[in-house]
Order: sequence, then C-alpha cells, then structure tokens
Amino acid sequence: MQSTPHGITRTWWPRFGLWLLLALLLPAAAMAQRVEGDRAAAEGPYQAEVSVRNQTDGERDKAFARALAQVLGNVTGNREVALRDGVRQELANAKDYVESFDYRQDEGIGPTGAPSFQTVLVVRFRQSEVDDLIDMFGLPRWPQPRPKPVLWLAIDDGSGPRLVGLGQVNAARSILDAAKARGYALGLPAGSAAEMAAVGAIWRGDVAAIGALSRRYSPPIQLIGRLYRDAGGWSADWTLVDNGKVLSHWQSRDADARRAMAAGADGAADALARRYAKVSPDAAPGQFRLRIEGLHGSDDYLRLAGYLDGLPVVRRVAPVSATPDALELEVDLASGLASFSRYVGRAGVLVRVPDAGDGSAGAPAVFRLGGG
Repeated sequence: MQSTPHGITRTWWPRFGLWLLLALLLPAAAMAQRVEGDRAAAEGPYQAEVSVRNQTDGERDKAFARALAQVLGNVTGNREVALRDGVRQELANAKDYVESFDYRQDEGIGPTGAPSFQTVLVVRFRQSEVDDLIDMFGLPRWPQPRPKPVLWLAIDDGSGPRLVGLGQVNAARSILDAAKARGYALGLPAGSAAEMAAVGAIWRGDVAAIGALSRRYSPPIQLIGRLYRDAGGWSADWTLVDNGKVLSHWQSRDADARRAMAAGADGAADALARRYAKVSPDAAPGQFRLRIEGLHGSDDYLRLAGYLDGLPVVRRVAPVSATPDALELEVDLASGLASFSRYVGRAGVLVRVPDAGDGSAGAPAVFRLGGG
C-alpha cells in the first residue's frame, strides 16, 4: 500500500484482540510455523512450496507434480487447470520444468504441546518453459505485475463489526496468505479514524462509500468483506469492485473463521483472472497444414503417428498427401502453431524449418523428424 498507518483507534482492540487470539490463533497451534532466519521460500507465481514426508527421489518427484499444479493455477488464475485433460498427464513430467529446489524444515507445536517438524520442498520452475506449456494447451495467462486490491474487511464476533486495518494485520493473516498462494497480494487500509468509522458502509454493502475512501490508494480495486458468526460457525459475504464496477459477489462459510476468511482471496483471484487473464496470440487454436520431412521408411511413419497421437494439444490429424520421405498433414491444434513448434522442438522429435511456411493450405509449415 502507498499509505502508512496513522490515527488508529485502539480502544476496542484489547478485547477484540483476545477473541482473535482464541478464535484465530489457537486453532493454528498444530500448523507449521516459519522459523526465523535465512530460509528458502517461494517467491512469485513460478515458485511453490509443498510439504513432503521425506527427501527421497520418489517423494520429491510426486511433490514436483503438486508444485507444478500450484504454479499452473497461479499463472493462469484457474484453480482447476491441473484437472484438464493433457495437463494432468503432463504433471508426471514436472521435474523436466524444475530450475532448482530447496528443502526447509518448519518447526511448530503439535496438539499435545510437543514440538513438531514439517519438511517443506521449495520448487522454482523455469518461467519460459511453464509459459510454453500453458500456451501449448491454449490457456490464458494472468499477466504480471498484478493489481493489489485494498481489503476492506469488517469482523463481528457478536459485539459489533470492527474494521481490520494495518494495525491489526495478524487478524487478516489467513486471507493475506491465501492471496499470496494464488499469486497476488492484498493490502489493508491504514486504519485512520475516518476509515474505522466507515465500518457501517462495509456492513450495509455501500460500494460507493468504500470506493470514495479508497481513492487515496492504488489501484482502484476493492475487496469488501464482512465476517460474522452464524449457527454453523462463520460466514463471510464478499464483493469485488474494480474501478467502480462490481465484478463479483460470493459467500463463504466454515466452522473455522480462518478458512471462511481465506475464501475471500480465492473468490477475488477467480474474478480478477476472468477479467485480466488472456490467451497469448501465439496460442490461439486452429487448423494448420504441416509438412513433415526426413521420414525414412515405415518405422519413421509409425513413430511420427504415435508421437502426434500422444500429444494432448493435437485434437485431430488428417493425412493430405505422402511421398517416400515426407508426409503432409492437416492438424487441429488446441493451441497456436508457434507454441506447438516450441513444444515439439524442445522434445527434439519434430524441429520446425525456419521461414518455410505459415501453416496455411498453400504454405504448409515444414518440420523435420528428429532423433527423438
């Protein structure tokens, strides 16, 4: 945030702070806590942290797949991207996208009060290759840098709603961390007297009033939420506003206040990704004409057919013509020709011949069959 805390009203926070300690912090006692010091940590959407049981190769490879699924979700803004056909299969090759990794040991307090330890694998992926993978499937990318919405959060534990400002940052820790896990950040208002007094506007859903208060902050995006007790535990009502336009309304409910709060970050990420994530021009799907050269006998034809059949980005292949050493095909791709060319070129099975056609019927794109 560009603003700094000033004029914070603290008279009600000692009592409210006790409730927060009981309702938010005590249930987290069994959760791993970061140990202070120079520790490995994920930074940015192309890095991820996953818990592991041990440091064996097999456990690490499985963790790489989970980490890549996180990264794909962050970069595309789509939480369900790892469930798509083809993407799910590609996760098995996650180690091929890894640039580096580190282990971190987190120390915490278990349910019995005894110390507990959790090993965390921090994985950094090669950005260009992750982007190529996303383009190969014709998926959108949520570009960087991403906007940092202002979180206007009011909490009512039964004694009246209170605004969470910068001075009470720990009260909003679960939603701030959830936003970071989705690849963006939320900011809190400074907590001035005027902002604290505006809690009623949050509670009645007065978007215009909150928008006016947010003019001192940048960008003009607000995530407005009210968290309150209900019969089943906790409920939260959310509204995301972008430059005066309401993008989304949603509600979250959970027995745990932290999880009900964190769901606000997921809903905001979903709405922002729908608005800002775009498919790369190189990844636009379509039908293309390919000429494959360097075929020497039936074994090469069979290898080519099997390779194309195994690519999830290839939706259909139709032979057009053949000669003893070349084959012309019409292919229906889920992504663009450029992203397809980069992907197959990296594997070395097909290598595109530069400046030899644009993939149209009159000028097929030319590839040579490699050693693969």
